[in-house]
Amino acid sequence: MPRRQDREWDLAIDPETVRLFILKAKALSADLADDYEDGSEHEVELDDLARDSHHHDGLAEEESEDLTAEELRELIGDLNVDEAAELIALVWIGRGDYEADEWTEAVAEARQRNRGTTASYLMGMPMLGSWLEAGLDAIGA
Repeated sequence: MPRRQDREWDLAIDPETVRLFILKAKALSADLADDYEDGSEHEVELDDLARDSHHHDGLAEEESEDLTAEELRELIGDLNVDEAAELIALVWIGRGDYEADEWTEAVAEARQRNRGTTASYLMGMPMLGSWLEAGLDAIGA
């Protein structure tokens, strides 16, 4: 686990914004986990009777879709270049790719990253919320 740093950080991204991202990312992770629990209504069980335990409500089901993922994608997409680089650096520190005292290097590397959008990159991480939380904790923000 990354060490916590006791120093003042001059962040472009507001730590409260990061905490909002953490809450949304954790909510998404929880929803995903709930969908795959044994006995979930989404589970399709085929046996000698060939039955489907999922009840499809047509368009009504589509309209009730949780917008948390889209909201998070839009919030991340609205970040400026400096904020996006810092968000990525926080994830990297949180998952142990960098130590907190390597903050400057992590942010510089994140700025050089040219692979897809920041939102797609981050939302593809299964532990995004936990890594952001660990990154904030590591830098003491």
